[in-house]
Amino acid sequence: MTVHFIGAGPGAPDLITVRGLQLVRRCPVVLYAGSLVPSEVVAEAPAGARVVDTAAMTLEEIVDEMARAHAAGLEVARLHSGDPSLYGAIAEQTRRLDALGIPWDITPGVPAFAAAAAVLGLELTLPEVAQSVVLTRTSVRSSPMPPGESLAAFARTGATLAIHLSINNLARVVRELAPALGEDMPVAVVYRASWPDQCVIRGTLADIRAKVKEAGITRTALILVGRVLAERQFPDSRLYAPDHHHRLRPASRSSSQERS
Repeated sequence: MTVHFIGAGPGAPDLITVRGLQLVRRCPVVLYAGSLVPSEVVAEAPAGARVVDTAAMTLEEIVDEMARAHAAGLEVARLHSGDPSLYGAIAEQTRRLDALGIPWDITPGVPAFAAAAAVLGLELTLPEVAQSVVLTRTSVRSSPMPPGESLAAFARTGATLAIHLSINNLARVVRELAPALGEDMPVAVVYRASWPDQCVIRGTLADIRAKVKEAGITRTALILVGRVLAERQFPDSRLYAPDHHHRLRPASRSSSQERS
């Protein structure tokens, strides 16, 4: 018996991985994270499966479900939204499973920031513009941020910022980023990326708060900040340059193409 932590993806039911879907179809116990996991995925559970919405449950109650399944020799599909490695709250679950001697594994999923970038039609890393992506959040009612992991510090790197779980903290986001990035820095807020009701709001640090307030978005939204959102005059990647040689495109082949 194994507890399978499965990334269900950002929302569209066909964005779960093949492996993840196969596990859901196989497991006689399915635990899922409330409205964040599409009902179409949960509906793939086998007939007669125990299917439990864990949204209203405590950590201890969730682990108790897993322990009961383990005692009965039943595999568990534990569905999380996006990818479990990002704000999935799986570490405290796996720690308890280890203490109970219950085996577990992880199946990755499409993360929210990747789905948001796809909706926007963006590459988050452009040559000589930004080559790093910072995945972060702010503290509201959740755990405090560790020392040194401030938005202001990340802003000074020039990296593209993907700010999770912070739409209700947008005033603070703007206040911390504007001094380092300027009020004209492009921002995009993507609400429920890949869901049928997805919504995109574009703006700058100067006006994004007013636009989000007008749209009435208060949850389930990702904030993207950075020059890549508006930059169009960037150099081509060196990856496909004629004089860029590597194992699959040796120098001799490139030279002969240039002569022809």
